[in-house]
Amino acid sequence: MQQDKKLDNTQKKQSIKHFIETIVFIFVVVSLVRVFLVQAFNIPSGSMKPTLLVGDFILVNKLVYGNWDVGIPFTNITFYHHNNRLAKIDRGDVIVFKYPEDPSIDFIKRVIALPGDIVEVKNDIVYLNGKPLKREPAGFYEEENEKVKKYIETTYRSDGKPYSYTIMEIEDGIGPDFGPIQVPPNSYFVMGDNRDNSKDSRFWGFVPDDYVIGQAFVIYFSIDLKKPSIRFDRLGKVIY
Repeated sequence: MQQDKKLDNTQKKQSIKHFIETIVFIFVVVSLVRVFLVQAFNIPSGSMKPTLLVGDFILVNKLVYGNWDVGIPFTNITFYHHNNRLAKIDRGDVIVFKYPEDPSIDFIKRVIALPGDIVEVKNDIVYLNGKPLKREPAGFYEEENEKVKKYIETTYRSDGKPYSYTIMEIEDGIGPDFGPIQVPPNSYFVMGDNRDNSKDSRFWGFVPDDYVIGQAFVIYFSIDLKKPSIRFDRLGKVIY
């Protein structure tokens, strides 16, 4: 009987040890993935409609931009910051970054202008280096009682190739004007795709390079919180 009890105790200790080791292993793996590869974020506001909706859950590629904060996972506590970019941030990229006025908050916007670009927003039209970005009507975005004009806006990447994405505006001409001003070194000018409902660089200035967390690249889950119901048509949708 005593031997059986000792055996039971030994097995329990081994089980507890194995459980702890498993938890530690999972914690380490998740931490490494979160620090160096991808991180999950959810969309809390409509500033990036129609590209991203409230209730979208997205993955952000941290490896491509190389801004790594090593610290305690799922907190804002960091011990080390590393910047070793594998690719350049380009016009049209959708990026997640630390809000310049409060770095504890993460924001998501679209890159409109790069360091050295001269950017101006006048009567809702974006001018880049003196030339207006091309805009074409693209119907309407409709959600319950909301019906808003959509446009296809086209910018140019660093290699000169055109890059198009969808934006929307509640009413023509009500957005704030900005500039012209040259984007400072190591900084970016960003805007939300929902142009009349986005607090972005027009209001609080530029995003420092060190504040960039990564590039949003896919929607892995989406839920309409008003119904509530899962938006199956958005699962796996690539962000561009």
